[in-house]
Formats: sequence, structure tokens, C-alpha cells
Amino acid sequence: MEQLADIKKIKYISISEMIELLKSLFGIGPKVSYKELVQNGAIILDVRTKGEFQGGHIRGSVNVPLANLNGHLSKMKKNKPVITCCASGSRSASAKSILKSNGFEEVYNGGSWVSLQNKIRLQ
Repeated sequence: MEQLADIKKIKYISISEMIELLKSLFGIGPKVSYKELVQNGAIILDVRTKGEFQGGHIRGSVNVPLANLNGHLSKMKKNKPVITCCASGSRSASAKSILKSNGFEEVYNGGSWVSLQNKIRLQ
């Protein structure tokens, strides 16, 4: 009976909703010039742990671990572009979702910090 109750709790979504969810999670979407965003004042938000950040990071980035993000939202400007990054892109996708759901207007998932750093340098 418990399994039947759990099945009834499943939320079904359409294929298009699933595709958009996956795109959002993995930062897939229209081509973005991260270099241009940074040149125009975007904040690079690194959501890795303090230890990970100390091991290497993008110069000028701000470190707010994902676990602490909700406590720092009031200190951030909602109308300024934010590029999230982490080690692989998973936590940065979660951070993007949190920021968007809290009224941040322009948020981009930059993926891994190393990849983002290369994109900023090469674009």
C-alpha cells in the first residue's frame, strides 16, 4: 500500500517541460558571451565550498557556497547580471534556479569555473 501512495505523489510533466528542465539544469540555451557580460559588470558567483574556492577560482568572483546562498540573497542586487559557477555545473544550476525563483532578473549558469574562465578569456 505504501508503494501505491508513493506512486500517487509523482508529478507528471510534459516532454517539452522535461527538455526545458534539462536545458536549465545543464546551462544549455542560447549562445551567451560571458566575456561581454563580465565586461558589462556581471557578478561571477562561485557556489563551491570555501575550501574548493581557495584551491582556485576566477579572479574577481564572489564565493557564496550553495548551502549559504539563501542567507546572502538580500545582500545581492537583483537587477545586476549574475553568472553562477561551481566545479561541474550542477551546483551552479541549482544556484541559478534559486536566484531566478527569488526575483533575480538575469542569471546565467556558467558551468564549471574552469570552463567559464576559459570562455571569458577566449570569447
